[in-house]
Amino acid sequence: MNTIPNTNRGLTVVNVGADLFADAIEAQGIAVTRVAWRPPAGDQHTLMALLADPKIEEANKVAIERMLSAHPVIVDVRPAHEAIPALQKRKLLHAGPPIGWERMCGPMRGAVIGACIYEGWARDESEAVALAESRALDFEPCHHYNAVGPMAGITSPSMPVFVIERLRWMQEVLGPALGRAIRALGGIDVRAIISQALQMGDECHNRNKAATSLFVRQVGAALVETGNSREETASVLRFIAGNDHFHLNPSMAAAKAITLAGAHVPRSSVVVTMARNGVDFGIRVSGLGDRWFVGPAQYIQGLYFAGFGPDDANADIGDSAITETSGVGAFAMAGAPAIVQFIGGSPADALRYTREMYDITVASNPLFGIPSLNFQGVPTGIDVRQVCRLNMLPVINTGIAHRLPGVGQVGAGVVYPPMECFEKALAALKEDTYHE
Repeated sequence: MNTIPNTNRGLTVVNVGADLFADAIEAQGIAVTRVAWRPPAGDQHTLMALLADPKIEEANKVAIERMLSAHPVIVDVRPAHEAIPALQKRKLLHAGPPIGWERMCGPMRGAVIGACIYEGWARDESEAVALAESRALDFEPCHHYNAVGPMAGITSPSMPVFVIERLRWMQEVLGPALGRAIRALGGIDVRAIISQALQMGDECHNRNKAATSLFVRQVGAALVETGNSREETASVLRFIAGNDHFHLNPSMAAAKAITLAGAHVPRSSVVVTMARNGVDFGIRVSGLGDRWFVGPAQYIQGLYFAGFGPDDANADIGDSAITETSGVGAFAMAGAPAIVQFIGGSPADALRYTREMYDITVASNPLFGIPSLNFQGVPTGIDVRQVCRLNMLPVINTGIAHRLPGVGQVGAGVVYPPMECFEKALAALKEDTYHE
């Protein structure tokens, strides 16, 4: 703690680090300027070596250039087994890093049970549980197949989309109708939709009202022109209009395409995956290939729906943090102040979250400008080194799932990854960089 005498105004105190001293001084009626500081995370010698390495800087430039130039476009809607040929009978994809049935949380187990019944592998819940316990099912992360799954994130061979309660209708009506319309349009530019939506109050993770409306504007006429009947087209449009989060899945897929473009650049310290399975939180880093660096999933701080509270919550779950990994979601909250009504906090908090993330990222994305920041691009390309140097974790805004299967979302809020994911990645980056 430093003190600076000021003969005109008395004593001015600058407090660096812990707030204990600042609180005590303020209690005596003395003004305190607080300077946030935390000791770096991870091994200090490793951190200094990696921060000073010009080859890592060059690798990060390559990775971020690829991410910024990625141009994701929706080209079709098809059953999962057609889009992912390896997704055959008795294989299920899940959100987050690798996990087996025995360690799965309640929400993910519930999604597995629903998928087994939907696919016809089981007639009821007890048969589905017995099937999972028999080890007859093959579980793998969505990310291993360049896919993403929100919340529980279970994807089975026949699923065209990720919403289980209306999946039959989606398979038989929604999926084919959207597929025809999108093919007739020659594709839908998701990057353009996200860019516009960010200037209309969305952050494209927990707020997708503008993006969903922009999607309907693009696809609406083609749905009418390619529809089998007026009733079919009306039902599709009603469904999209009734779901403000409809565009979350396209946003996630676009974010995955963006981060995938920056993957597998030797020496790069840019994070290309952040994912949670309700038990573990895992990250993957561009220069470290497909390895996972895992720590415990954290509990979300936020607002709960009526009738629910912290005792009902499951730990953080889902692949939707791919939005933050690409630079939107919580990283773009400065452009979506209304989001705080859903996740808690204030508009000032939303602005602060975005500003802080510039400190741990490699670049800003000029295609995704934020009006409240003079159209500065969103912070993009999380750098493992800077996360550890500043001891500052990436912020994620997300939904809160109930800990029991079948209940669903019970709130929303803000969460951070465990620091050990980044410390492990930092150590691995040093090992790979200096022991080739």
